[in-house]
Amino acid sequence: MDAIQQHMLDTYRAARLGEPPPPPPGRHDRRTLRDLYHHWLTHPPTPPDQLVRRLRTEP
Repeated sequence: MDAIQQHMLDTYRAARLGEPPPPPPGRHDRRTLRDLYHHWLTHPPTPPDQLVRRLRTEP
């Protein structure tokens, strides 16, 4: 099932339940990518050796 088909089903279900329809697919893609990029710039990824060490020490 692709995004358009899922959106059609969600819109139909919302109409039957009397809820507002969901936003169309792709509407917030640009903002989401911008937010992810900003997060990536401000929170650098954890190096693999630190990640393995952290996973081994947590209960």
